[in-house]
Amino acid sequence: MNSRENLNATAPSTVDALWHIAFYAFVTLPDPDAVAVRLRELTLTLSGSILVAREGINGVVAGSSVALDAFEHALTHDDALNGDFASIAFKRSACKTAPFARMKVHCKKQIVAFGVDGVSPASAASSVSPPAWRELISQPDVVVIDNRNSFEYRLGKFKSAIDPEVPNFRDFPKYVEANAPDWKAQGKRVAMYCTGGIRCEKSSAWMRDQGLEVFQLEGGILNYFQSMPDAEKDWEGECFVFDNRIALDTKLQETDTTLEQVYDGEPDGEWRIARARRLDAAS
Repeated sequence: MNSRENLNATAPSTVDALWHIAFYAFVTLPDPDAVAVRLRELTLTLSGSILVAREGINGVVAGSSVALDAFEHALTHDDALNGDFASIAFKRSACKTAPFARMKVHCKKQIVAFGVDGVSPASAASSVSPPAWRELISQPDVVVIDNRNSFEYRLGKFKSAIDPEVPNFRDFPKYVEANAPDWKAQGKRVAMYCTGGIRCEKSSAWMRDQGLEVFQLEGGILNYFQSMPDAEKDWEGECFVFDNRIALDTKLQETDTTLEQVYDGEPDGEWRIARARRLDAAS
C-alpha cells in the first residue's frame, strides 16, 4: 500500500504554496531509460531531481499539494511503470523557500553511489523506530555512526555519533573496513543513520555481509525530528538538506544557515558553493 509521511504539521500559508517530497525504492528496473522518459512526462509541472538506475529510483520533488498528489498517484498506479513503485513511501514537508529551480530526471549506474558494486539492499539492516532508536544509542555496546559527509556531521548530529570523516559516501566502505575488526573484537553493535534512509539501506546491506550486527534509523533524521517532539535531547545542531532550503532544525523549520557556513573549511568548499549557485540559477 502506498504511504506518505507528512514531515511538517504546519501547512503553507497559501493553497498554491510549495511542498517537498522525498522518496526512493530499490527495485530491479529492466529498462531504466523507459522509466526516465515516463517520469519526465509525469513531472512537467514540478521541480526537483530524480535518479533512475537498474537498482531503482531516488527522488526529491517540489510543487503544490495538488500537483504532488497527482504525481504520487501516477508513480504508484501508472500502467507504464508496471507497478514497480506501488509500495513506495513519500516523505512530505512544507517549504518557505523554493527547493529547486527546475526538474531533472537522469539515468545513472546507481541511485546512490556507494563505491562497491553488486550490493543488494535485500539484506539491509533492521530498521529501528525513533523511540527504539533513542534507547538503542544509549547502550554501552553500541557504536553510533553518522552515515553522511563530514560537512553534514559538523552542521548537526546525534550527540553520541562518530564522524567517519569521509568527503563522499563512496568513501564510507574504506572507513568500515578499517574499523570493523575492532568493533567485532569489542563485541560492538553498529547503529547508523542518514538524512532519509537510502544511504543506510545501501551500506548496511554490505556491512552485514562483512559480519557486523547493524541497525539503521527508520526514515532517517527527518523522521526522527517528526516523531520525537523532544528530538533536541539527542540531537545538536541542524540537519543539512541538499536543496535551496540548506538546513532544517529539529522542528523541521528552515534555518538561516548559509552555504558558506555549511562548507566552511571543506577542501572543495568553493566548488560546492559555486555548483549550488549554478543549479539555483538554472531554469
